Amino acid sequence: MSTLRDLAEEHTGLKPADIDHLHRLAGDWQLLSDLSFADLLMWVPVKGEDGQPREYLCVAQVRPTTAPTAYQDDQVGKIVGGPEVAHLDIAFAQERIWREGDPVWYGDTPARHEAIPVRLRDPDDHEEGFSEVIAVIGRDTNLSTARTPSQLELNYLTTADDLAQMVCDGTFPPPRHPGETTSAPRVGDGLVRLDAGGKVTYASPNAQSAYRRLGFNAHLVGEELSALTSRLAADPLEGNDASERILSALRGESPPRQEMEARGATVLIRALPLLPAGVPIGALVLVRDVTEVRRRDRALMTKDATIREIHHRVKNNLQTVAALLRLQARRVDAPEAKLALQESVRRVASIALVHETLSMSSDEAVDFDSIVDRVATAATEVAATSIPVRMRREGTFGVLPAEIATSLVMVLNELLINAVEHGFPAPEDDDDPAPPPPGEFGEVVVSAHRFRKQLHVTVADNGQGLPDDFRAEDTHRLGLQIVRALATGELRGSIELRKRSGGGTEAVLVVPLGKR
Repeated sequence: MSTLRDLAEEHTGLKPADIDHLHRLAGDWQLLSDLSFADLLMWVPVKGEDGQPREYLCVAQVRPTTAPTAYQDDQVGKIVGGPEVAHLDIAFAQERIWREGDPVWYGDTPARHEAIPVRLRDPDDHEEGFSEVIAVIGRDTNLSTARTPSQLELNYLTTADDLAQMVCDGTFPPPRHPGETTSAPRVGDGLVRLDAGGKVTYASPNAQSAYRRLGFNAHLVGEELSALTSRLAADPLEGNDASERILSALRGESPPRQEMEARGATVLIRALPLLPAGVPIGALVLVRDVTEVRRRDRALMTKDATIREIHHRVKNNLQTVAALLRLQARRVDAPEAKLALQESVRRVASIALVHETLSMSSDEAVDFDSIVDRVATAATEVAATSIPVRMRREGTFGVLPAEIATSLVMVLNELLINAVEHGFPAPEDDDDPAPPPPGEFGEVVVSAHRFRKQLHVTVADNGQGLPDDFRAEDTHRLGLQIVRALATGELRGSIELRKRSGGGTEAVLVVPLGKR
């Protein structure tokens, strides 16, 4: 299914600013849908040769959570014209909300049509204040369950009409504040309507319950909400901030959301101005009890901090082990023992890199590219080679879970050390080594890409290559035995060592990335 932007850019001449406004409207219109007990469909005109709309394209749709939908099928991408869109034509041409007409039927479902023109306020036009109509919202109500509305439903519908007029005026939705991505809290969480003086004229049962959690046990109707909210807050500064945001909404501004705590409860508050036809008539305050959500957030933060501390301590312990092995290597005279201890130091240090990264991460996953780069640099610094060797990485490993990263870094460490030391071995006579030819150097390339839920890794060098009788399964080198064991065991993948076309050696590793 194409996105709103894709559909609008492909089928209409809307400007980027117009499409951005429609995106913001689609991000906030669940509020209008729930208050209206109706489906909302966003129609953009597909203009004919004379510039007048002949057909309309549906670029977005939202269903109410407070009532049954009028549409069982998705309408996005549908193009309609003719008598079926007469109400859209009237709203578009006359730039007014259309509410006339008899109910229509969708199969066995009766529905009432309404059409709301969408205008974008033009900040540069101080006289008119609005641009032309850029879209029409179809507000379609399922009438199959029609009955006498309750007080809650009447207040919802009255507020919905005010917001619909603000959509027509170009003053809804309000500008989105940095960090806000959704319109939560929603209508069903709790709704309070204020008059122009800031007093509560209606509070839904859920809103009443939210304020009861904050410590107010009387009925909200008739209360001055900003003063009441300020008194209830556990932190006076927090209370004053929440009170000021309610007052700013009464002044016609659109403040950001805020959380407030009192008596162990946490409530999220969002205040919206009500400005139908540009006249401030009050504000709409949405509240949501998020006490349990914040309790779980705090528990998760504590757990994450504990896990990061564990990784930090594991890293420290591994670095201590590596230091002890390094000290032992200095006290050993046998060359083979010294070499074995030095290799162990590198292996332990490579695992410590993963835990160091995890100790700074908020989850059990690591950005593996930086780890590979550090391991590759270390491999070229510690190895004795006949010519200078350069490391290069192509592609990206991306973010990998810890259970893959720990084993994979061990495998890559061994492959990189082998590529450097055995691809470009140092001369056996170290007393008077011959200098390398000017400009000559070796190269080891680490390539990575993902394909069909698999990670494909290649370590290739342009060195002296493998012996003609080389067989990986017959090798007695500890490093290659570690590689084979981890690749086929812990990583559940495959490893192949082969001669590289053009000279040198390449190791090809395939690791599945699905559920383990």
